[in-house]
Amino acid sequence: MKMLEISAATSSLEEYASNIKKEPIIVTKKGKPLAALISLKNSDMEAVRLSTDPGFMRLILHSRARYEADGGLPAAAVRRSLGLDRTKRAIRKR
Repeated sequence: MKMLEISAATSSLEEYASNIKKEPIIVTKKGKPLAALISLKNSDMEAVRLSTDPGFMRLILHSRARYEADGGLPAAAVRRSLGLDRTKRAIRKR
């Protein structure tokens, strides 16, 4: 990952953006992260919006903390509760 102090950023944005295919560029100010230039090649705008939405990120963090504290359900149990049990469908098709 390349680090770039903002006061040393003298090239055009186009030049920096063309180099992010190789690795992200972290822009710093006085050594602290300020921004990141990353490739969005395998992303879409919805993913970018969600990943930068503070409310969505709070929801994710809350869900992770709850999972750590209380545990979770195995995928098979979730499928059963939704009526998507693969075993039952496989038996019905025979």
